[in-house]
Formats: sequence, structure tokens, C-alpha cells
Amino acid sequence: MLTITPEVLKALESHGEAAYPNEGAGLLLGRAEDRHKTVVDILPLENRWGAEEQYHRYQITPEDALYGEKEAVRRGLDVIGFFHSHPDHPAVPSEFDREWATWSGYSYVITMVEKGRAVGSRSWLLKEDRSAFEEEEIRTDKVTG
Repeated sequence: MLTITPEVLKALESHGEAAYPNEGAGLLLGRAEDRHKTVVDILPLENRWGAEEQYHRYQITPEDALYGEKEAVRRGLDVIGFFHSHPDHPAVPSEFDREWATWSGYSYVITMVEKGRAVGSRSWLLKEDRSAFEEEEIRTDKVTG
């Protein structure tokens, strides 16, 4: 399960709207305990994919990931996943998303942005054998602690 405050979810979805008609992306920062993760903040990142393909691709470079790890540590948090938007496409992982997903155990939140407006987000977990994603419940509660 992934818990995220309505305010942080709105910031995540707003990043997708700002990136439209391209995909926006970033890191989920928070805490993980057993199979429950709590998103405390997001770290929006630049889509590093070539400009001509950003409408249906995103890339987070190893340098961006390292920057994100350092920023999470600075804030006393962990990187617990990734987020990206799907412009005018459902919030369901594509085959490309699966092929490029690296870590099982991380949350992969996808926001559908339809005609420039976020219309919903869903979270996914990559199976350990990387063969597919399984949907993860998102709970939008006030986060404590």
C-alpha cells in the first residue's frame, strides 16, 4: 500500500499537467516499512529523453537518481519510487515502462493527463522477475510523523 497526502498527490499531478503534452517524471520521497510506503514529498526531475519522443517516453538518468538519493538523505527520507505522467493515455504501465523499470519493491505512480488536466493516478509494483506490474493501492490520508 502507498499512502500519500492529498497535497503531495496534487503536486505530483500538477507536475504532469505542467509537462503536458510531454511526459513529466520524478522521484517519490518518503519512508517504507514492510509492505507499506508513505510518500512525504516528491522530487520533480527533467525528462531526459530526446525532445521528439517526450510525448510518450521519459528518462531519469543515473545522475538524476544519485541526485535524488542525496536529496532524500538530506531531508531524512528515502527514495521509495518513481512517478511519471501519461499524456492522453491511461494510467497503466506500458510495455516500455516495464522494460525500463529497474527495481521491484519501488512504487511506480502513473498519472493520466487528458488534454492538459490530471484525471487520476494509479500506483504499480514491478514483480520480482520483472515480467509485469501489479497494481498497488493508493490511500490519500493525512500523513503523521
